[in-house]
Amino acid sequence: MKNPLEHLKSRLDEIEEKLGYVFDHKDFLVLAFIHRSFINEYREGPLQHNERLEFLGDSVLGLVIADHLYHRLPSHPEGQLSQLRSRLVDTTSCAQFLQKLQLQEYILLGKGETMTEGRTKPSILADTFEALLGALYLDGGLSTVRSFLLCHYEEDFEAAIGSPTRNYKAELQDISQKLYQKTPVYKVIEETGPDHSKIFHVVVYLDEIESGIGSGASKKEAEQKAAFDALAKRDV
Repeated sequence: MKNPLEHLKSRLDEIEEKLGYVFDHKDFLVLAFIHRSFINEYREGPLQHNERLEFLGDSVLGLVIADHLYHRLPSHPEGQLSQLRSRLVDTTSCAQFLQKLQLQEYILLGKGETMTEGRTKPSILADTFEALLGALYLDGGLSTVRSFLLCHYEEDFEAAIGSPTRNYKAELQDISQKLYQKTPVYKVIEETGPDHSKIFHVVVYLDEIESGIGSGASKKEAEQKAAFDALAKRDV
């Protein structure tokens, strides 16, 4: 039977593709997926599990969400902001965030947790998501976590707020037309994954210059993320 830790390491590129981020320090990413139950049974493996990363990621998530809500809702009182933040960082939301990117299959669990379907338990999924944010923070800093959360979950944030999602393609088009009198050009540069679960990789060009990249389960999603990337680079 294949060494489960080595198997995880061999699939890091799959995880990074789903995240839309490539780690400089791969050990952070590996650690994020190691549950305590795994090291209790896997004697040949690492001496650490992901709970310290989870602790860090929980704080980072709370800060990014608080900052986003503070600026997004300038007229809301503290009490309403606190309620929204609590809803967006609770166990249910964090578990759903991990599932949205289909990352639960990579979690390393002990035999007991595996037999009791640990990869479906909201607490384990939420803890792994927070550990992943901790890993992103250590590898790329707060701006990386913020970009990751807004890129993948702003739609969920806006749904909680009760407002429509920003249309990044429309915003980028307005900027491009004002600056260059041209519309942005989106090109699919690669399609990866099986037919039933394809990932599209898109580049957006402004005035024939590569300005942003994005990946998603549909061309529309990938184009929105490419537009988001282009806007982020312009600090819009």
